[in-house]
Amino acid sequence: MNDQVRTETLHTKMFINGEPTPSAAGKTFPIFNPATSKELAQIPDATAEDIDHAVRTSKQAFESDTWRRMPPSTRERLLLTLADLVEKHTDELATLETLNQGKLLAFSKMLEVAGSVQWLRYMAGWATKIEGTTLDLSIAFPPGTRYNASTKRVPAGVVAAIVPWNFPLLMAVWKIAPALACGCTVVLKPAEETPLTAIRLAELAYEAGFPPGVFNVVTGRGETAGAALVKHPLVNKVTFTGSTEVGRIIGRQCADDLKRASLELGGKSPVIVLDDCDPRTAIEGAAGAIFFNHGQVCTAGSRLYVARSIYDEVVQGIAAVADGIALGSGFDAAAQMGPMVSSRHRDKVVGMIAQGKDEGGEVLSRDSASADGDGYFVRPTVIANRACKPLSVVKEEVFGPVLVAMPYDDLEEVLAQANDSEYGLGASVWTNQLDKALRLVDGIEAGTVWVNTHNMVDPAMPFGGFKASGIGREHGRAIVDAYTECKSVCIAY
Repeated sequence: MNDQVRTETLHTKMFINGEPTPSAAGKTFPIFNPATSKELAQIPDATAEDIDHAVRTSKQAFESDTWRRMPPSTRERLLLTLADLVEKHTDELATLETLNQGKLLAFSKMLEVAGSVQWLRYMAGWATKIEGTTLDLSIAFPPGTRYNASTKRVPAGVVAAIVPWNFPLLMAVWKIAPALACGCTVVLKPAEETPLTAIRLAELAYEAGFPPGVFNVVTGRGETAGAALVKHPLVNKVTFTGSTEVGRIIGRQCADDLKRASLELGGKSPVIVLDDCDPRTAIEGAAGAIFFNHGQVCTAGSRLYVARSIYDEVVQGIAAVADGIALGSGFDAAAQMGPMVSSRHRDKVVGMIAQGKDEGGEVLSRDSASADGDGYFVRPTVIANRACKPLSVVKEEVFGPVLVAMPYDDLEEVLAQANDSEYGLGASVWTNQLDKALRLVDGIEAGTVWVNTHNMVDPAMPFGGFKASGIGREHGRAIVDAYTECKSVCIAY
């Protein structure tokens, strides 16, 4: 299978209650290969009726003895079996991801598929490690009565999981693996642009032995299928990764419904280079922080702050890296960066580059914002902002390969600049001076602060944001609380 794959080989129906399922109304919408702009297939455009069907079968599966009361070790085994199947189908899943999302095939294999296998295996282990506590109570009435008290974690119920298009398979696994480990059932809605690997993942889960309805996948548009899923009265918990704008809408709906919600939202991550950092290390690190996955990363290091004494050398070096990056299809072994996910997103990124220039930013990298030829390509772009003007590209999330660089003179100044953002998802500090690194780590308002690295995640390390970057945490021990409720038990004797 490659970028010329025949569309009839693709898995294009929703997966509900263990079966490939079209939309009840027969509605579809097209998905495209972002490297060629050619249509790949027509995907079901779910209506409220389809969402209701998916949620109700998920609710039935949750309440059945075959799932909610399933021994934790059995859920663990099922997740491990799914991990083995995902690993077995590495080539197929990676090809689907590159075909539908546009990323380099090597990254589809290493990050999307291998990362999904790692997360599935890690989260499988939590199924048998969910625990409560025992409590000593001080209740004195009635006289002579004693009390035995404890807490237990119980699954939250039906989970609506809505994931973005930048890491379609991995983000799906980030949601479903812990939810299923905790005993929840899941209705997953992938981004409308990138549904292919999510559908195939559900098929593999059924092949692994998951009962029908435990893991359903619905496809459709956010404003229709996504909204219906969030509002459905049988959904107990919503987990969403995506833009802050949409996260606010979902958060308001969940607040009105008194429904549990986890929101991992946008970012505008600062990269801070101190004057002791080797410029070559800074160039390589900052370029990787912004150009990884074509800049389509919520923690992309899109704001660069460099000590004034090495500013010009570092920024010019990154511009040279940008100019040397070869754009092309993810199936092209010579390509170093693929396309944006859609024509709409490409136009947004190009428009923000133009706006940055109009507002006084100096583009140091190759002048052409878009690549020639078919596909949704945008050239990696470096914008110098020596005067530290409040450019749009400094404030707003671009979600593309666009870096804006500012100089600074002291730690207090750069800390204030780094925190001058509504976002607080990630940040990185580049230095060999431990005292200064720790001062910045303490002061930066972000859910994750990396030192001498960037964009590194692990299933054991909690991940989430401060401020407008979201509510709640993914991964690690923290994820158990996200998909369970705490029940207190009090026994008088």
